[in-house]
Amino acid sequence: MSRELHSPTDRRRFLKGAAGALAVPAAAGLIGTRAQPAHADDTAGLPDFDPIPTTSAGPTPNTDGYHVGRIDGNLYWVTDSYYQAMFLTTTRGVVLVDAPPTIGHNLLRAIDDITRTTGRPSKVTHLVYSHSHADHIGAAGLFGHDVIRIAHTETARLLTRAADPNRPLPTITFRDTHRVKVGGEVLDLAYHGPNHSPDNIFIHAPEYNTLMLVDVLYPGWVPFKNLAVSQDIPEWVKAQHIAMDYPWHTFVGGHLGRLGTRTDGTLQIQYMNDLDASTRSAIATVDPTPYFAKYGTQGNSWAIFKTFLDAVADTAATPVATKYAGILAAADVFTKDNAWALLESLRIDTGILGPFGIRP
Repeated sequence: MSRELHSPTDRRRFLKGAAGALAVPAAAGLIGTRAQPAHADDTAGLPDFDPIPTTSAGPTPNTDGYHVGRIDGNLYWVTDSYYQAMFLTTTRGVVLVDAPPTIGHNLLRAIDDITRTTGRPSKVTHLVYSHSHADHIGAAGLFGHDVIRIAHTETARLLTRAADPNRPLPTITFRDTHRVKVGGEVLDLAYHGPNHSPDNIFIHAPEYNTLMLVDVLYPGWVPFKNLAVSQDIPEWVKAQHIAMDYPWHTFVGGHLGRLGTRTDGTLQIQYMNDLDASTRSAIATVDPTPYFAKYGTQGNSWAIFKTFLDAVADTAATPVATKYAGILAAADVFTKDNAWALLESLRIDTGILGPFGIRP
């Protein structure tokens, strides 16, 4: 790999520091994820959260800040413990799926690590976009102009609007399904409708029993804030079940530090079922009277909505966060935010309006 592809020294120093922060020894069955601060005052006032279960942690990144490993056969994955990418080595070159900017130039190093030992070509010839979001494909510009970029038609529309040079437009688009065949290897791409984003696709490696679906399932962790900031919550929930209908043993979720298993998928669906039941119960039982009484006399409608909906989300989240503490990482971090997002979807998408329904 040529030297001009390497990132600047300060970025490498940052990545090494990040790797060190994540490499905290396990103790008493738990592993921490916060680095020792340079100055104690830097963390004054920041909240404390539960330790991360060892079952949620992935492999420790190397000194450059990444881990690359084989999934099966010629299929590999790369992680910096925050984001993930996947790639296939073929007799003609490398098929890469996503290019997260936090991994950045380390994608090139990881590919070089593998192809140097296998003797296969190291050039990335094809780049698949899981969806348009910059946090997953924001380093796509690193791979030159002659790469074949494959994405859903909606991804092309969104990237045209974004006009981001770090996310070049796809050269091949599809609406429903597309088979990528390169140098004896195959990836099957499919669109099952909007979920996390309007364009998020399923990437299946049938020969290697692996499915990649980004921002839907989070192996070992609760979903990111507000149910992954998803644009269509009912379809995002549905996508979890569609994923489980695929025949796979290994799951690549695009985030965090480890691969997933079918048990992980089942566990997240259980978490979401519990959160749904708890949120439905909370909106039916939390008394709205105090919020209308205090803020209604002030004419502050938004204050009524905020305080009541926050109270419902808190009521819904508390038993669920308690149940999954020590089972799913960050249950105490994002469960209230996830309950709030689900509550809004129940109100707007499902018609469970609570005190904001049809006036008697």
